[in-house]
Amino acid sequence: MDIFWLRFVLFGLIWIMMILFDSINTAYSIGLFALALALYFLMSLHKGLFFLFICLSFIIGIHSFLYVDTVMLTIVLYGYCLADAAVRLKRRELILYLLFTIVISAIPIFKLDMFDVRFALVYLLFSMLLFLLNRLILERNEQWEIYDQLLGEYRKLKRMNLKAEGHARLEERTKIARDIHDSVGHRLTALIMKLEMLSIEKKDNSFNELKQMAKESLDETRHAVKALKSEENEGIATVVHLIRKLEAESHILVQFTMKQGVLSIPLSNEKSVVLYRVIQEALTNAMRHVQSREVKITLGKTATEDISFEIRNAVFEPKPFQFGFGLSSMKNRVEEVEGKLTVYQTEKHFIVSGVIPG
Repeated sequence: MDIFWLRFVLFGLIWIMMILFDSINTAYSIGLFALALALYFLMSLHKGLFFLFICLSFIIGIHSFLYVDTVMLTIVLYGYCLADAAVRLKRRELILYLLFTIVISAIPIFKLDMFDVRFALVYLLFSMLLFLLNRLILERNEQWEIYDQLLGEYRKLKRMNLKAEGHARLEERTKIARDIHDSVGHRLTALIMKLEMLSIEKKDNSFNELKQMAKESLDETRHAVKALKSEENEGIATVVHLIRKLEAESHILVQFTMKQGVLSIPLSNEKSVVLYRVIQEALTNAMRHVQSREVKITLGKTATEDISFEIRNAVFEPKPFQFGFGLSSMKNRVEEVEGKLTVYQTEKHFIVSGVIPG
């Protein structure tokens, strides 16, 4: 956004100089200046750029034909618009815009009898430089797209690899749990039965204490077996671990802040997954739409013992956003666990925040 305002100010300064030094009717020049500023400001929305550039050149052409007595600053303004178009437009649109600008700028030049071959050669050289600039920018954008695609494939393969490793670990732990259940569990069950029989035969209450110890050992064994069979993906600590993995595979800098008391909140497996997916989608949006490589994540604890979260990334050129598939899925996930999600944008930041019940 800062770059846009710099361009906006330069555009306005050239117009003001043209009004001060070249205008023969200041009132009409100021009116056309206001209209041109409005059109230029609309370019910040990044919609209909080709049409806006055409309208802008048309207004400049009308002004130079009717209300100026020399075209030097008008030519400078045309050159500025062409340079801006070389950065923003595609190749075919740039060619059409250049041809339109040549035609409309030639009218006041011939009207004031200011045509010069040297000027035409400079204009030709400037046009070649514009095409070179446009080519470099398009190639850079293509490289960014290829990089994003490769990065997406890399993250996908990384997740598949981690998932395969997780399945392998879970399978091994399940095997260990089965062995413990079949050996230790059965032996403890047999021991309890024998102690029960001895207690009945001997009519000795001292066996009850041994039987209770055996039952407690059996319960602990069953609890250990159940823990081995689970994927151990519950709780904030696991979410933090997953975020660190996502940071490593995404090649972005995550500034992670956990406020006091967050780790003490019990979070179920379902809610842990929802929190992780929300953060994952927010990081993906930051990389895909604003090319931000630095994201701030804050996890906190509300007064009602719920988890609050905020994912904030810088925005260089704010654009209107809509709830697409990713944001809608994110919102639905949070609402399914009775949470709340808020997505909004300031002048410099894109923010995803919300609350998930503990």
